[in-house]
Amino acid sequence: MIYQRSSQLFAEAEKVIPGGVNSPVRAFKGVGGTPLFAKSAKGAYLYDEDDNRLIDYINSWGPMILGHAYQPVVDAVIEKAKKGTSFGMPTELETKIAEMAIAMVPNIDKIRFVNSGTEACMSAIRLARGFTNKDKIIKFSGCYHGHSDSFLIAAGSGLSTFGVPNSPGVTQGTAKDTLLAQYNDIDNVKALFEANPNEIAAVIIEPVAGNMGCVPPKEGFLQALREVCSNHNALLIFDEVMTGFRLAKGGAQELYNINADIVCFGKVIGGGLPVGAFAAREEIMNFLAPLGPVYQAGTLSGNPLAMVAGYAMLQALNADLEIYDRLEAKTAYLHKGIDEVLKANDIVFTINRVGSMISVHFDAVPVVDFQTAKNGDNETFKKFFHGLLQEGVYIAPSAYETWFITDALTYEDLDFTIKAVDKVAKSL
Repeated sequence: MIYQRSSQLFAEAEKVIPGGVNSPVRAFKGVGGTPLFAKSAKGAYLYDEDDNRLIDYINSWGPMILGHAYQPVVDAVIEKAKKGTSFGMPTELETKIAEMAIAMVPNIDKIRFVNSGTEACMSAIRLARGFTNKDKIIKFSGCYHGHSDSFLIAAGSGLSTFGVPNSPGVTQGTAKDTLLAQYNDIDNVKALFEANPNEIAAVIIEPVAGNMGCVPPKEGFLQALREVCSNHNALLIFDEVMTGFRLAKGGAQELYNINADIVCFGKVIGGGLPVGAFAAREEIMNFLAPLGPVYQAGTLSGNPLAMVAGYAMLQALNADLEIYDRLEAKTAYLHKGIDEVLKANDIVFTINRVGSMISVHFDAVPVVDFQTAKNGDNETFKKFFHGLLQEGVYIAPSAYETWFITDALTYEDLDFTIKAVDKVAKSL
């Protein structure tokens, strides 16, 4: 495939945009080469500026669960845009999507919409601190909750791609209130609580990690985490920006039958438009202004275009009784096919999968946390990434990202992908 137009556009972008991109992982720093510039997308396919067609396993990092340019979402956005794009006033639609989300997700009474997953997680920890009157939080190495200062402590995703565990600009004062735990290690969490008695407001976690590849929770880990938080009067925050409405209608809470105290959403809930949300039971949410003392605001929060896109998406997911079974089946099929061809080519690897999230790691050791994720052979991953790209398959340009499966993928697309993996594996 030829990427002449993308290379030209990247050179132009570098002159006016830092690094030529508006989000670091897009820059291909983790894999080398020049990033592709998207021109359009439909269903399971991306089309770049050189008119190459690519089977897409990023899906805008998760929200395109029903495929790109999903017609009910597109139609809803077009009709809403004709009536105005932003008001700075309440709309009936905000209540309607709130009611639908609350009906779908267990253990939440009220929800507030914001503009990004970062904003949702940032607001959630502020609310947790205000509600508990404690300052410290626990996060897990490799889990990424956005670029708010409190979270850029040994974060995953783009930061790991660059090999930078912390970001300049984050003060020591902020960093001291964020305690780091190892994912899937409940004893480590307990030790932090014991070392910081009555100081920890909340534990925030991706219930299925997606920013060190797809890393599922070990059996019993989330249950134990729930118990520890309850015992220490700390809130359990599920960052379901990736998993919410993707792993089940009720997200990871439903899938694992665990009640979190605060849940953060993004991606799917906006139908592909910029949006986030956080939700909890009434006594916690009522601590937010204007009812309570914890301040949070946003001029574009509840933007009508984002709300109508999200509402159309949730309506579709709510009405389709088989959507999650289909996604599970397609992902399992892809898993089995990749597993077989990599083994046949004597490649050292491990595959993680939960629902419609999956990742391939080039190491024989099971990937259960950030440390084991970092042990993967990144040189092999780079060759794997570029090999698939040449075959017309687009996966995340980082070894620390999950793939997202969309229902728009056909089994012919999955077979094409498996054959592409086989061809690339022969060259590794």
